[in-house]
Amino acid sequence: MILLPAIDIRGGKAVRLERGDFSKETAYYDDPLEAARSFVDAGARFLHVVDLDGAREGEPMNLHHLRRITMDLEVPVQYGGGLRDVAAVRNALGAGAARVVVGTAAYTDAEFLQTIVETWGRRVLVAVDVREDHVSVSGWTQATQMRPDELVSRLQLQGVNQFVYTNADRDGLLGGPDLEEVKRISKVVRGRFLYSGGIASLDDLRALRQLRLLNLAGVISGKALYEGLFTIDEAHDALKDD
Repeated sequence: MILLPAIDIRGGKAVRLERGDFSKETAYYDDPLEAARSFVDAGARFLHVVDLDGAREGEPMNLHHLRRITMDLEVPVQYGGGLRDVAAVRNALGAGAARVVVGTAAYTDAEFLQTIVETWGRRVLVAVDVREDHVSVSGWTQATQMRPDELVSRLQLQGVNQFVYTNADRDGLLGGPDLEEVKRISKVVRGRFLYSGGIASLDDLRALRQLRLLNLAGVISGKALYEGLFTIDEAHDALKDD
């Protein structure tokens, strides 16, 4: 499994939220590029960048920061937040994203989803953000009646085979992942998925690795890295196959 340090951008800064609550924000870097550079200098091999402004506004708001990061650093970057039409996806890829993460529109606009999957294939991941066992949309601000397993099954019938699964109730709280939840979603995903939400320690990473889920491709971590609870090299060792 791979580690993907998370860089969430809001108001031009690299921040972290608690449970996706925009009123509970901590700014860690005044410049997202500096956050990205610190992770890469520490050994990061991939970055996960989220445009929080874009997620709320419904269109990308921080492509200039994405472009700065991808031009300055030689690691692949996946980018999400506000990618709700084909032009937005194309612009994100044009700004240097190796992969894009789409959410809200992927559930509601079948034509959009079909177009981007047919055009960019494995460069497209779909975000499944979950609160209280139901999918949330629009930057985690709106609840739905969709269950995550039902959504993943439906999306796979539409050609999606890569997902980012986030437990929004745990995100930013450093409470650890729900391993049973990870195992449940693994049984549904026929392709590959990344897990995010609550990672707090090397033991959390080891526990995810020890599940030995062949379709769990990696782990996204933000706050634990910013708070220095473990280093990127330590995380790589914890996620390494025995």
